[in-house]
Amino acid sequence: MFANFLIGLREGLEAALVVSILVAYLVKTDRRDLLPRIWAGVGIAVAISLAFGAALTFGPRGLTFEAQEAIGGALSIVAVGFVTWMIFWMSNAARGLGAELRGRIDAAADAGRWSLAVVAMLAVGREGLETALFLWAATQAATRDTVGAITPTWEPLVGAALGLAVAVVLGYLIYRGAIRINLSHFFTWTGAFLILVAGGVLAYGVHDLQEAGILPGLNNLAFDVSGAIPPSSWYGTLLKGVFNFSPATTWLEAAAWLLYVVPVGTLFFLNRRRQVAPAPAAQPAGSSGSSRTAA
Repeated sequence: MFANFLIGLREGLEAALVVSILVAYLVKTDRRDLLPRIWAGVGIAVAISLAFGAALTFGPRGLTFEAQEAIGGALSIVAVGFVTWMIFWMSNAARGLGAELRGRIDAAADAGRWSLAVVAMLAVGREGLETALFLWAATQAATRDTVGAITPTWEPLVGAALGLAVAVVLGYLIYRGAIRINLSHFFTWTGAFLILVAGGVLAYGVHDLQEAGILPGLNNLAFDVSGAIPPSSWYGTLLKGVFNFSPATTWLEAAAWLLYVVPVGTLFFLNRRRQVAPAPAAQPAGSSGSSRTAA
């Protein structure tokens, strides 16, 4: 539940920041008459995201077990790819996001009547589709029991809904100037956490493809700690729900997790370190940069 809350919070806050920038710019430039077009685009984006989530949830029903596992595994891997791109994109683009969106607003306002709605729909819709796909993959992984069956539960959905609700409130408070959040720190720590969550989703997707017969090694276990961490225990449920940890993990799942988390996590923190490193001080003109002793 906490993992889904964090996913909803982070993705929702990104969308809320986009909307707050769009609205604030129109208000400050005295173009309030264009606000309904922004909200129309946001509404369309939300509707498309909900429809996409419903299609993911109900679409595979009626298919064979192998087909469902193949679709689930493939979509989980796609979700990991999207969330990885999102983590790095937000880390690099956060500082210039406002200027980019203001430029799009000016261009859209001159282009046509509903261009602003399209800008808002694309900006929010991208976040919405990514959220729907990743939440679906994370929820599928977190609600799978020990024999591979999906046990429906309301907790992941409640967690995601609470995260989105908090994101909307934070977005409104930021817009009103009531609070200031260090977005750099926020996206750094949530990004690091989501890399761990994405690693679990990737391992789950690999396991699905193994059950579908697409990948080998379903019965070749790297470890089985079900005795020490029973899946039905509170801590087993917590590890499963937050990190998608499986007490019985195949060699291929373990390899996929390590080959994703270690290099992606390393690149992420190296990228963040490069961004926050202070720029070298410029030397005065004519300075040689080193002291010399006169002859």
